[in-house]
This record gives sequence, C-alpha cells and structure tokens, in this order.
Amino acid sequence: MKKQAITIYLFVVTLLLVSCRKDVELLLSEVTFTDPGASAAGRYAGLYLLNEGNMGSNKATLDFYDFVTGNYRRNIYAERNPSVPKELGDVGNDLQLHGSRLYAVINASNKIEVMDARTTGRIGRIEIPNCRHITFHEGYAYVTSYAGPIEIDPEYKQKGYVARIDTATLEVTGTCVVGYQPDGIAVSDGNIYVANSGGYRGAGKSMNYERTVSVISIATFRETARIDVDMNLHRIKADSRGDLWVSSRSDYHNSPSRLYFIDHRKQAVTDTIDLPVSNFAFAGDSLYLIGMDESVQRANNFSIVDMATREVVNSAFISDGTEKGFETSYGITVHPETRDIYITDAGDYINPGYLYRFDREGKKMWSMQTGDIPAHFVFLPKNTYIPSFR
Repeated sequence: MKKQAITIYLFVVTLLLVSCRKDVELLLSEVTFTDPGASAAGRYAGLYLLNEGNMGSNKATLDFYDFVTGNYRRNIYAERNPSVPKELGDVGNDLQLHGSRLYAVINASNKIEVMDARTTGRIGRIEIPNCRHITFHEGYAYVTSYAGPIEIDPEYKQKGYVARIDTATLEVTGTCVVGYQPDGIAVSDGNIYVANSGGYRGAGKSMNYERTVSVISIATFRETARIDVDMNLHRIKADSRGDLWVSSRSDYHNSPSRLYFIDHRKQAVTDTIDLPVSNFAFAGDSLYLIGMDESVQRANNFSIVDMATREVVNSAFISDGTEKGFETSYGITVHPETRDIYITDAGDYINPGYLYRFDREGKKMWSMQTGDIPAHFVFLPKNTYIPSFR
C-alpha cells in the first residue's frame, strides 16, 4: 500500500493557567497522512493509542488514527485540554472505552483521566494512588491500585486493592484488599479476577513475588478465593467463554515469562502456553501473542494461539520479515472486523516509539512514529465519532 509521506506541523498558541501565573506556551501537534478512507468501512471510525512515557518524565501522551481521513495525529490531549497543568501526566498505564468516555489510567500521577471519547476533552479526574489497570461492569469501573508509594522493597508491607468507582458520579464507592502490587483485572461470570504481581517485593535475591489471581465476588465486593498460577503475574483477560488468560513476567532472569489458561468453572489453571509473552490480544477464537525471548539474543516472538484448542497454530504471524527490525515489541491489538494487526515497538524506552500496521496476512502496510513507549489501544466506534480531528 502506497504511503503518503506528507507531514504537517500545526502550531497552536495556548494560554495555560498555572496557579496565579499566566504563561503562553507553544504546543506542537503533528499530523501525518497514511491511507485516507482505506479503513473506513465497518463499525469503527478510528484508533486511540496511549503512550506511556518514562516514569518521572511527565510524558504520557494520546494519539489518534482517523480511519476516515487517514490522519494520524500525535499528542491530541495536550492540544484539546490546554488549561490542564502537566497535560496528561506521568506514565499512561491503561486506556479503556466505556460508553462514550475514555478512561486513561495514569500510574505515577495517581489519577484516572476521564475524557469525552469524541473530542478527548476532559470530563473529570479520579484520584487513585499508584493505579494500574481498569475494567467495567454495568455502572461501575474497577481499578487495581498498588496502594502504597512507588518503591522497590523486598519487605514492602502495603497490600494493594481494587477500587470500585461509580461511573455516573466518578466517586470511589468501595475498596477490596487483594495481594501485593495487583496489575491486570478482568470480569467474568459474576466475578472480578486480579493478577497479583508482588513486583516491588521481588527485588534482588528476595524473590517475594506474588503468584496468585484474586477472585472477587461482584455481588459482595469481597475476595472469595485465590488461584495459584506463577510468580509476578501481569496481564489478565477474559475470553468469550468466560475463561481467563493470564501472563507471568516471572523473575526476568532464571525463569521465562509464560501464558496460562484458567478454567473459570474449575477456578484453576488447566493449560500453559510455553512461549515468552509480554502482551496479547483477542480476535475471534485467535489469541495474538507477542513476547521477548531473552535467552535468544532478545528475539521477538509473534504467535497465534487457537483459544478453543489452546494450541499454537502460527509461530510467526508477521510474514514479510518486518519482525527482524523490531527492537522491543510492546503493545498489540487486532481490528475486530478487518483483522489488521497493530503492534508497537517501544525501542529503547527513551526515544519515540513506532506503530506498525499489518494486514491479516502479516504483511506490513505502514509504520508511524508515536510518543514514548506506545502501549495501549482503544477502537472508537462510529456511533461516538465526530469529525473533530480533521
């Protein structure tokens, strides 16, 4: 597919209000054209991408790829919300759509930014200490929180919790204590499942990682069980059958990362995908997995797992050799209709990363420079879309 290499820089003079000072700051918004109209068919109008930014750099940013116009616009939150101090914040850890609102979990800024999904204009802010991931059920949002400060300590004492938030009022209505440093969160069949990592406690030779998934009853909002999985759990997602897939980061050195299957009826691990995994995405009955094999010169892994049989059916879904140019495969999503594959490369975690788009056959269509550490995706349905990014 032919890519138009046209980049337009739009300079917007914005008045920022910080305390009693009035400073004029020049904001830079970059728009790049790709393939106008090529992705406009179907139910989705565009794709949001949250860039994490390095901790302490206050560089979390939000990008938008417009399927209708072919515009790829970087750092749109800052442009749309010029009066918000420090812009989006420090470390964008998760991004989810609920109704017509976007929820961006900003970890080190201890907040969730709530935006209008059509315009990215700020609706509100929810303060959650050391927040990590978010999911929804009916009228509530559920957010994992490390609860304590950002601090590597083998004897870390503060357990984490799940916060319940009323999406109508954006108020925290309850908390449920789980394990140390809870990360991923998913909802299935009346329960909330939380991947406990214990990441702060695993430093050095201590190996005090958590290795369980907490099960919380939605009805009582109380932890009812723990499922033993593996050390340093990270991401967890529920499939269409209600079963859970959870990844382990392990100890980063002696044990490899792995993907585990939890039968939600048995409340137990019943299968393991013996591949390194850093992230994964669902599309129908296919699970697209990316990972880094540290034992083989940091080789990137791109595989497809049949979720019904739990067998690896494709061990190299990128088919044109592009995978050889990846430095650090990091984020992934698959278009629910076209099955186009979007993968991010975080590079060296310091400089801007890249977004790659592949067709369903694994052939590269284009690549685009993003913000720092591009990671989390949301598809924007057409019923919430207005042509506000043209």
